[in-house]
Amino acid sequence: MLITDGAVEEYEPVFEKYNWPDKKVRMFTYLIGREVTFAQNVKWIACSNKGYYTQISTLADVQENVMEYLHVLSRPMVINHDHDIIWTEAYMDSALFASQAQSLLLMTTVAMPVFSKKNETRSEGILLGVVGSDVPLRELLKLAPRYKLGVHGYAFLNTNNGYILSHPDLRPLYKEGKKLRPKPNYNSVDLSEVEWEDQDEILRTAMINGETGTLTIDVKVTVDKGKRVLFLTSDYFYTDISDTPFSLGVVLTRGHGEFILIGNTSKEEGLHDLDHPDLTLANEWIYCITDIDPAHRKLNQLQAVTRFLLKEDEDLECDDELVKEVLFDAVVTAPLEAYWNHLSLNMSKQDNGIEVAFLGTRAGLIRKNLYVGAEQMSNRKFLRYEEKESIFTMDHFPLWYRRAAEHPPGSFVYHVPTDDNPADGHRPEVVTVSTAVSVTVHNKTALAAAIGVQMKLSMLRDIFWKVAQQPNDTDCSDVDGTCPLSCEDERLNCYLIDNNGFIVLSKDLEQTGVFLGEVDGSLMTQLLHMSIFRQVTLYDYQAMCKHPYHHHSGGRNLLNPLFALISAAQWLLSNLVLFILEFSLCPLWSSDNTAEAHKHKKQDMLQPCDTEYPAFIHDTSIREANGFIECGHCQR
Repeated sequence: MLITDGAVEEYEPVFEKYNWPDKKVRMFTYLIGREVTFAQNVKWIACSNKGYYTQISTLADVQENVMEYLHVLSRPMVINHDHDIIWTEAYMDSALFASQAQSLLLMTTVAMPVFSKKNETRSEGILLGVVGSDVPLRELLKLAPRYKLGVHGYAFLNTNNGYILSHPDLRPLYKEGKKLRPKPNYNSVDLSEVEWEDQDEILRTAMINGETGTLTIDVKVTVDKGKRVLFLTSDYFYTDISDTPFSLGVVLTRGHGEFILIGNTSKEEGLHDLDHPDLTLANEWIYCITDIDPAHRKLNQLQAVTRFLLKEDEDLECDDELVKEVLFDAVVTAPLEAYWNHLSLNMSKQDNGIEVAFLGTRAGLIRKNLYVGAEQMSNRKFLRYEEKESIFTMDHFPLWYRRAAEHPPGSFVYHVPTDDNPADGHRPEVVTVSTAVSVTVHNKTALAAAIGVQMKLSMLRDIFWKVAQQPNDTDCSDVDGTCPLSCEDERLNCYLIDNNGFIVLSKDLEQTGVFLGEVDGSLMTQLLHMSIFRQVTLYDYQAMCKHPYHHHSGGRNLLNPLFALISAAQWLLSNLVLFILEFSLCPLWSSDNTAEAHKHKKQDMLQPCDTEYPAFIHDTSIREANGFIECGHCQR
């Protein structure tokens, strides 16, 4: 496009050298102003290069004439009836953001041209307009059923520019105070910033080029808001999506999803066992399609499955395979209800502190049994939508399920919420204990479920203190120091830490959920030297940081000694006059003291940044270890 107030010549040699005869570059010229002296040259430039000429004489001509080039460019497409479909980059819908429907925040728009098909105007190629529709990106991901991807599997979308459209690790929002705000670069996060283990960018390059293939990568996956790390081997499957600039990737983790449990059960028996007040299904999963027919939109997934099985609604479409798995899981896990009820009726005083028992299956089914009233629970958000880390979502399995899946079946994983905001004074009161349940048939093992309890920390503390206490008859003849050992001793500090170095139990309740290195750095260093823990480096390319602000202020230059002397005399004289006036007119003046100073602007605004931080993992090959640290003049 050439915007000019005139051209003194036609520049024919330039076009002949660089653009003719193919005329791959089309020239659209705009002559600004009422002067028409050079109009012919400007018009020739456009017409000789397959373009269009427009004169803009007044401001009123802008809106009417400046878009004429669209009709020229679209004419071949209209004449050939080419319905080119355009997909936009991801964007955040302001209306949905205001309604806090965060699961539908990111959207894309699909649009296509609308042109006249009348015979009398077909040769003119008249573009009537554009029609489009907004598509929530999560709706596209529903095409990859979550239950088929395994515990750590997921699907993601990216554009032909390498930008992420949808990914479980994409974090488009950040918290500023108590408000959630969109990040400045939320729609330009590159695939390499999320799948950062792809250091040679093999995956990124292939997906940008629209290729189809597979790739295996050893990855470090962060969970629990980036504080914990899992070491996984993942298989990446990728392909382009026809007629779009997008590519789809599916990630499956080795050891999960290779085998599944399949069983037959009667519909009547399954319906009976689904009908329980403490049984829920993953409401973000698609057991049945409920968002098309207005009559179905008020149904949750459990209600929809029940209506489908009872054949109460013939228009209801459901995933037969997933529904069969849910029925099987409901029947197999139904005896747990009687077992849990038996335990609750026979609980002793020592069992006081257990608040809820729960189970989750691969099909997204959760059973729970409360041992206290709902209003007495220490963590009322657990297994509810308010605490999405504890339930099945479209992005991930529950945290207690994912962590248990990476440990041998029968071994228990203890989880205490880590310290996000130590200033708020709120400390964890409960610990979540979970273990994986697997089934082996003909040397083939499948992960069937995860089961666990949530109990008060005080209960676990009492149990652990008793277990860790040495008996009174312990032989202390060769021991230098306190013996027998007891965590009740005021001279001792006792810590129970998890496999990532976070404190599960401590005599100081304020230290619960805190990283051990923050409480006792020398002890954590010793554990690293003994190889009980090892340190790994993690990266966050979506972080938000407070950038340092340096304010520079300088005094006025002294031009010469004479100028400095004159300035000093003026200052002395002016202050002397002010002193005399204030001394004589003091009652008439305000007694408030005033001062002028430079006011620094608030520099607490968060900015996108890249961060590198350590994480720690227990080395399971170390079965038993003990040590002594000579710390000199130190505090316990």
